[in-house]
Amino acid sequence: MTEVDRERHAQRVAGLLDRGSVVVLTGAGLSTSCGIPDYRDHEGLWKRNRPIDHKDFLGSESTRRRYWARSFLGWPTVGQAAPGRGHRALAQLEGGERIDLLITQNVDGLHQKAGSRSVLELHGGLDRVLCLACRRTWPRAAVQDWISAANPGIAGTAAGIAPDGDADLAAGLDADFRIPACPDCGGMLKPDVVFFGDSVPRERVGAAMAAIDAARGLLVVGSSLMVYSGFRFVLHAHQRGKPVMAINLGKTRADHLLAAKVQQDCDEFLHRLQGSA
Repeated sequence: MTEVDRERHAQRVAGLLDRGSVVVLTGAGLSTSCGIPDYRDHEGLWKRNRPIDHKDFLGSESTRRRYWARSFLGWPTVGQAAPGRGHRALAQLEGGERIDLLITQNVDGLHQKAGSRSVLELHGGLDRVLCLACRRTWPRAAVQDWISAANPGIAGTAAGIAPDGDADLAAGLDADFRIPACPDCGGMLKPDVVFFGDSVPRERVGAAMAAIDAARGLLVVGSSLMVYSGFRFVLHAHQRGKPVMAINLGKTRADHLLAAKVQQDCDEFLHRLQGSA
């Protein structure tokens, strides 16, 4: 792509937002500048093992022990993260009535921290924990306290940072890990997020589709769209004749459907775009 082509694509994205009534779909690439790693490289390939599988979590106690031990150590990276310039720019664009709905594939809550109000968390949020028996939700901070009390000394365990609030834990360190149960009913606790292999709740998908139907277009920010849960919205917008554009450094699954693509760091581009508005 020539410099002229790049500038033309950037102007198309800016023009889409200038006209307003846009639905924005965000992915992990928007949060990497906030210290939260992503899963895929610039070619859309896995950088590491696939995330935890929903059926494995439900069916295996050892999998749950490993997950919760790692998640306990990884959560502070997400919970203490501050929104980046891209998050703040999108919040300002929403405040200026340019964005109708922000659909995020991220579970970090950074859009809300930045001030966005019209946010649909496609895959849920790590700041909530759900009891799969009684369906009560608990604040993540409370569950962290329960885990710490049940596993003295774990807070000092060394672990590397991984995507989605996960952490890399040395083999065997989760063998004696104790998982807290729901204080109300003794049921199994799970972060209120959609794990790999699970389905996004139908009502969330319906709300996203309805917003796209009413919008001028769809803008993808920081997502490779390799997971169908996000790619389906691009297909839907394209089938409805809505322009689909993207801000993403690497390859996306929808490159052949895009009316424009800005291959720049999305955090930097949105910050500059908002600053020139």
